[in-house]
Amino acid sequence: MYKIFRSFLFLFSPEWVHYFSMNCLKLLCNIGFKSVLTKIYRQKGNAQYSIFNIQFSNKVGLGAGFDKNARYLRELECLGFGFVETGTVTPLPQAGNDKPRLFRLPKDKALINRMGFNNEGVDVIAIRLKEWKEKKSNSKLIIGGNIGKNKVTPNEDAWKDYEICFTALHPYVDYFVVNVSSPNTPGLRELQEKESLRKILTHLQTINTVQPQPKPLLLKIAPDLTQEQIDDVIDLALEIKLDGLVATNTTISRSGLTTHDSLLTTIGAGGLSGLPLKHRSTEVVKYICQKTGGRIPVIASGGIFTAADAKEKIEAGASLVQVWTGFIYEGPAIVKRICKSL
Repeated sequence: MYKIFRSFLFLFSPEWVHYFSMNCLKLLCNIGFKSVLTKIYRQKGNAQYSIFNIQFSNKVGLGAGFDKNARYLRELECLGFGFVETGTVTPLPQAGNDKPRLFRLPKDKALINRMGFNNEGVDVIAIRLKEWKEKKSNSKLIIGGNIGKNKVTPNEDAWKDYEICFTALHPYVDYFVVNVSSPNTPGLRELQEKESLRKILTHLQTINTVQPQPKPLLLKIAPDLTQEQIDDVIDLALEIKLDGLVATNTTISRSGLTTHDSLLTTIGAGGLSGLPLKHRSTEVVKYICQKTGGRIPVIASGGIFTAADAKEKIEAGASLVQVWTGFIYEGPAIVKRICKSL
């Protein structure tokens, strides 16, 4: 059924379809179909999993970039997600890059995006999360805060942007992910170098340790890092006692795609996600887990469409998995199908 519906939706602009679909879901919840959706899509039985001193209702989450502004938490909870990562959130609101900026590659089951951290800014999102916490105090949905820097902020001042977001969101999220690996903000990936990372992460750790309830702090890394760069990340993570890593973000590589080069040229720059990323993402997850002997928990992201894909990541050492592009291609039942198998 979803494949038929998807064929119709794929006739329209990806970004328009995203908001149209989620607003339709919101409408259904508003007019009394919330319990029906929950019954259809949420996995029955106990699939709880504990890590970072957090109890997750299941191991399947939604990656950052889908619900950037924390507008659809109720709806995503109905679809069975164990956790949802909001953001990437920046201190100031920003419109992101010019449209069109989101593209489908159906032959490859992939997406290319160059959204550019479009979001409403940390003040608005903090208020929205505060209201969610107050209204949904009995909710088991875990909320992650994915934080970044504004495009206009020079890299040498990036640590200030991360501090602003970290401090504002701290009371309202369950864990944080530092995003220095998006390819769509000029110069951002330069912050993945060891000393740049050290400055940002140690500063956040210092703030975190004096909080009444410190929150787990994770780092999201790119799949395009060399082995030496991954080793630097691992060394730093162990040194400053980072709580975990998210592996991986989107890739700038276009190798091995079925989509014709002429279309890729027309689309232009952006981060590639989806099935083509599956192998590299698993490779990075496995390397980190083996290199550290499991001392650094990993949330796996990249190319997860089926229960078998999720199992592959977990067998590679991942503690949790995130879907995004798979959710677009496989539909709202993806969480239930994965949880049922796991």
